[in-house]
Amino acid sequence: MKTLLISWQRLVNKAGQTCPRCKNTGDTVESAYTKLKKSLYDLGIEVELKKEILYFSIFTKDPLQSNRIWINGKSLEELLGATVGKSQCCEVCGDSECRTVSIGQNTFETIPEDLIIRAGLLAAAELFI
Repeated sequence: MKTLLISWQRLVNKAGQTCPRCKNTGDTVESAYTKLKKSLYDLGIEVELKKEILYFSIFTKDPLQSNRIWINGKSLEELLGATVGKSQCCEVCGDSECRTVSIGQNTFETIPEDLIIRAGLLAAAELFI
């Protein structure tokens, strides 16, 4: 079987907390993973999900590394032709501005499930090239 690896990285502080946008993206990543896993199995593609922790010491140096998604080594933004921005988040993130993703006129603080699925399908199609 071919493998489609979804990797998601998010900030987790010393108390084990993450911000609301990372928590919500975590929920959409899980849901997209489940749907992709069911849908791609009959095509001979096994879908795996890897969750990575970004510690606060690294986050403060580069906050845009938090709430990132890669699929088979390509960023979600690369797969979808999206751009990365930033906006103020919450107390868990301190004074840092956190990652946003924009496609067309739409900017997302939490990555929607449909974008993750779309990127996953594009990456899956590349497995057959």
